Amino acid sequence: MSKNNLDKKVADTLNQILERELAGVVRYTHYSFMIFGYNRIPIVSWFGDQAKEALMHAQEAGEILTNYGEHPSLKIGPLLETHKHDIESILKESLEAELEALALYRDLLKQVEGKHLVLEEYARKMIVAEEMHAAEVEKMLRKPGDVKKSSL
Repeated sequence: MSKNNLDKKVADTLNQILERELAGVVRYTHYSFMIFGYNRIPIVSWFGDQAKEALMHAQEAGEILTNYGEHPSLKIGPLLETHKHDIESILKESLEAELEALALYRDLLKQVEGKHLVLEEYARKMIVAEEMHAAEVEKMLRKPGDVKKSSL
């Protein structure tokens, strides 16, 4: 892979990331509609922030693709509708989506490591962001007072 071109596998992975992040925009926006109860306002706000961040991640992946002369996908990644709208179920779905995105960024890092510094740094930055998101959701899934991680 030259510094000016992307091989097909790297471009495909970036497009999968773009699609998955766009799905995150839709998913987090949908979740924000489905929150009810006393804690609705801060949770809706948190989901709105997650939707905005997913859009920024999608835009970044699209910009990287076009920087290297590739065509960004117009697809949206898989959208799971379990029809379970309690906060715990929604957070578990969110955690699953974060872990799937994390796997894509790790795959990208493996593909570009030692070959393409810009993409390597991008992948590392996104891995950190996704790991932090997953950790935040894991904390939200703990019962108040529980310090140790559960075995989700």
